[in-house]
Amino acid sequence: MNSAITKRSVLINGHKTSISLEDMFWHALKDIAAVQRVSATALLVQINQTRGATNLSSAVRQFVMAYYINLVSDLRKSLTPGARAA
Repeated sequence: MNSAITKRSVLINGHKTSISLEDMFWHALKDIAAVQRVSATALLVQINQTRGATNLSSAVRQFVMAYYINLVSDLRKSLTPGARAA
């Protein structure tokens, strides 16, 4: 699987910055934003506020991966026979 890297400029908290991500991460970010009913920029602001010393591109990748890992984990729990909601 080959995904081109796209560099985009975004305005976060009044500062223009560039983020380079593979296309699949841009698509995933937009999908997650839609599910959460926020703009992709609002989601980037949220990620930026919690990223610590990690660069923003890496923080976005980590956020997307964590989102999908949690989604799969929740799905597995719901499919496990005899599993009960906490």
